[in-house]
Amino acid sequence: MKYRTIGTDPQRRREVSVLSLGAMLFGTATDEETSFAILDRYVEAGGTFVDTSDNYAFWVNGLQGGESESLLGRWRRSRGIGDEVVIATKLGARPLAPGTSYVDNPEGLSAKVIRQSAAESRERLGVEKLDVLYAHIDDMSVPQEETVEAFGALVAEGSVGLLGVSNQWVWRVERARALAAASGLAGYELLQYHHTYLRRRTDRPSELDPDGSPGGADGALLSYVRHHPGLTLVAYSPLLAGGYVRADKPLGSELDHPGTPARLAALREVAQATGATVNQVVLAWLIGGEVPVVPLVGASSVAQLDESLAAVDLELTADQRARLDAAG
Repeated sequence: MKYRTIGTDPQRRREVSVLSLGAMLFGTATDEETSFAILDRYVEAGGTFVDTSDNYAFWVNGLQGGESESLLGRWRRSRGIGDEVVIATKLGARPLAPGTSYVDNPEGLSAKVIRQSAAESRERLGVEKLDVLYAHIDDMSVPQEETVEAFGALVAEGSVGLLGVSNQWVWRVERARALAAASGLAGYELLQYHHTYLRRRTDRPSELDPDGSPGGADGALLSYVRHHPGLTLVAYSPLLAGGYVRADKPLGSELDHPGTPARLAALREVAQATGATVNQVVLAWLIGGEVPVVPLVGASSVAQLDESLAAVDLELTADQRARLDAAG
């Protein structure tokens, strides 16, 4: 396994594995026995960065969220896991009632919700301190100053380590970070967005983000991370839920443009040259790029996880990376 540092404050920064494991469906679509086996294998391989949210998985069987965090809490206790594994969670997008969603009925980012939801996440995870806490979606109904101050207060009191943000416009991220800095508070240092090798169209919403939220890492976001040392981009859905390799998982309409076939061809060429799978080349391209990226992968079996883990040791040559970068 390889590692990189997240965060800038010497007292709060952490070293994490360059490959993060998503626990979105653990405890629901992925049963507990399988989830534990995947987590055990990840840790055995040196993985130390697990991702969840307080709203996972509200869309399964009319649930309301919290199932993934609760499973991770049971796994931690049963395995004696301490702070050697960094667990990141999120708040703001948990539905307020069963049968609703983050689109029409989210908990939001008020100071009251931030404090209450963070406490509930700590309880479900069985920890006194959340390693990483993200604002999952934006909340335009609450003054941004209130949100920034509430997150900063949790860090100041020691109940949260590092802060992150997901699915917000870059100008909102920058404004939140400026507000935090002006008040002497901790600000967002991890940015979690959809990012992969294929380039998305910008003239239509992604099928991953049907509500039109800025869930994708576009050029503006990548430039922002590149020019702000200390920020880390965590890339969710880097393998397009199987879209690179499975005929039954067609690519979304946001990838329907002339550049996609050229980039797919380059991927296949490099995969053949390296003896790796297409998915492994995608992950290696992300891990070794100029912008610091931590791919966040899901797995429904140990075999799927093993394929992703092998990508950590895949070293692309300068020529192979140039070929991938220039395609499309």
